[in-house]
Amino acid sequence: MSLNKEHHRWLTELASSSIRHGLQTGKPLIIDLAECPAELAEQRATFVTLQKQHQLRGCIGTLDAVRPLAVDIAENAFSAAFRDPRFPPLQAHELSDLDIHLSILTPAEPIAFTSEQDLLKQLQAGIDGLILMEGGRRGTFLPSVWESLPEPEQFLRHLKQKAGLAPDYWSDTLKVYRYRAEMVA
Repeated sequence: MSLNKEHHRWLTELASSSIRHGLQTGKPLIIDLAECPAELAEQRATFVTLQKQHQLRGCIGTLDAVRPLAVDIAENAFSAAFRDPRFPPLQAHELSDLDIHLSILTPAEPIAFTSEQDLLKQLQAGIDGLILMEGGRRGTFLPSVWESLPEPEQFLRHLKQKAGLAPDYWSDTLKVYRYRAEMVA
């Protein structure tokens, strides 16, 4: 499902409002689904990425569609600003320098592969987001990560590391899923 420009504007403002609300109350904005367009009440998985002067300032999301889209954006925007363990909670003075990027994910689908080379051949740079799973370890990269890791080998090596595996790790039990993302900036 692709959203129109008005939906994009609405979601971007919603994310910003949830962050501002969080600065004032310490809680995410509560969404009344009756007040939002029907398309934004459908369950969707999202990520909210915050950047400050083109540097990552927070990124939190969900890989599974478990909440209505508008609720997921409000919750993830708040969490990206205040709960990303890699960063201190956002301060009010940072708000004017903040760029908010939203990623609305398609459902993840498993990739069938016989080897690492087979997997690498199937990857679509700039298009695929990946989820890598091995045992109890899991990592994901949004499609936007291809901008900084444009080669499939490099992308996969860094994703393994994010999942807590060695960059050259390989196992026949490794599972990889792909998804796409509609980007809203």
